[in-house]
Amino acid sequence: MALADFIPSEGQRRIADAITAAERHTTGEICVHVTPRCRGDVMKRATRTFNRLHLYTTKRRNAVLIFIAYDDRKLAILGDTGINAVVPRGFWDSEVEELTRFLKAGRPVDGLCEIIAHMGERLSEYFPGERDDENELSNEVSFDDEDDDDLIDDHNDDYGNME
Repeated sequence: MALADFIPSEGQRRIADAITAAERHTTGEICVHVTPRCRGDVMKRATRTFNRLHLYTTKRRNAVLIFIAYDDRKLAILGDTGINAVVPRGFWDSEVEELTRFLKAGRPVDGLCEIIAHMGERLSEYFPGERDDENELSNEVSFDDEDDDDLIDDHNDDYGNME
């Protein structure tokens, strides 16, 4: 399946708009990255993508990545050190569960928009918006056309088995 089949261009615009709206209430930065494949551990791959995209460069270290490997049905949500230092363990578990339901139902754009709005609300509790806050990271969906992962498959085959 091609990226445009998973998230059509109109859906990509809706997601970028949802990120813009969510970030109005928080200094946190929300990013979405999709790729067709993830042969290895999804959290390792998400961490590698987080670093490759330089999401650690925000002033408050409060970026969060939603990582989806759509063909392999894997998902991870990963926060930067500033977020992880203040939120409880398992902070993103409910978002992963909810997004998983949308993905299984074939509604990735609706799910991402809903989860992003919820993430913005939750981030605002720890990182409230500031009048002079600047958007530090792109709100556009980023993607890889091909799998660049060289990790060994760990048989995490279904959205229901994600981290």
